[in-house]
Amino acid sequence: MALMRRQSLVKFDAPLCETIVDTPKPQGREVLVRIERCGLCHSDLHIQDGYADLGGGKRLDTTRGMTLPFTLGHEIAGIVEEVGPDASKDLIGKKQAVFPWIGCGQCRDCANGDENLCVKQRFLGVSIDGGFASHVLVPDAKYLLDYDPLPVNQAATLMCSGVTAYGALKRLVDRPRQRNLLLIGLGGVGMMGLSFAQAMFKQKIAVADLSPAARESALANGAAVAYDPSEPDVVKRMIKETEGGFDEIVDFAGNEKSMAFAVSVVARGGKIVVSGLMGGNFSLPMVQWVYKRMTIEGFMVGTLEEAKELMSLARAGKIKPTPMKEEPMADVQKWIEELRAGKVVGRIVLKN
Repeated sequence: MALMRRQSLVKFDAPLCETIVDTPKPQGREVLVRIERCGLCHSDLHIQDGYADLGGGKRLDTTRGMTLPFTLGHEIAGIVEEVGPDASKDLIGKKQAVFPWIGCGQCRDCANGDENLCVKQRFLGVSIDGGFASHVLVPDAKYLLDYDPLPVNQAATLMCSGVTAYGALKRLVDRPRQRNLLLIGLGGVGMMGLSFAQAMFKQKIAVADLSPAARESALANGAAVAYDPSEPDVVKRMIKETEGGFDEIVDFAGNEKSMAFAVSVVARGGKIVVSGLMGGNFSLPMVQWVYKRMTIEGFMVGTLEEAKELMSLARAGKIKPTPMKEEPMADVQKWIEELRAGKVVGRIVLKN
């Protein structure tokens, strides 16, 4: 029996360590993928901690229903090694990206194609074992996407940071007023957002981030202007430069400060899409909400259909690759610590 190596979560709020088990055998429509790359995402850190920050010292327990050891990682690309008896044998040997936001397949959300909203979800690396391993068992062949001729790193990261950034921006494309766009928070997802926004919108794109390195990187990658939210009177200057604020904002950080900043620079009638999970609490006077006639929409990850749309945009060469750094899978814990310390620009991609 072949063995499978995993970088496992064996205890919450503790470093990952290697575990070795028998490689699972695919049943039914399942597919066994030998992992070539897996991206490291900020949400992996929240799962490792075992909680999400609700602000005011409150925490949301995320450990329920999880059995340890558990394999994190959900930005997966690899080669199909084995298929179950009900899946096509033609897939064996094919290079595929794996869509990880898998639902139960039975409920009304799944029937509607919104598997990412399913309450009984089977998200890879979140509810069932994911990609920080030599192999992953995918519940159904339909979650595999051809990525040729894209580089494998880009293909893997499209499945989470990609589909999150694309889906968040997609929630702004149909708005009647499209005068300007601001992206807040330029981590792995924000940088992807900057790349996609250039293919999806005609207007110039502004960015805001506390990190000078991130701002420089954004300007080098197509942003028209980069703001430092900590600069004195920056809000006043932004309102003046935009003649009343931004019609469209995506907050890729999703914390108390980033949301307060977003609300302070949104134009009347504007919309903010919140897509970051840094945590904390957000409150707003009702009068301001109504007076500004603003819309705020929460967004996490896209659907399988959106992943396919994004993949075809990328395969058609419409999307510039974003900054990425390849590192050995065995060093995942080291890079989790670097990401926690805010020392990563772009995306870390782990290689087997």
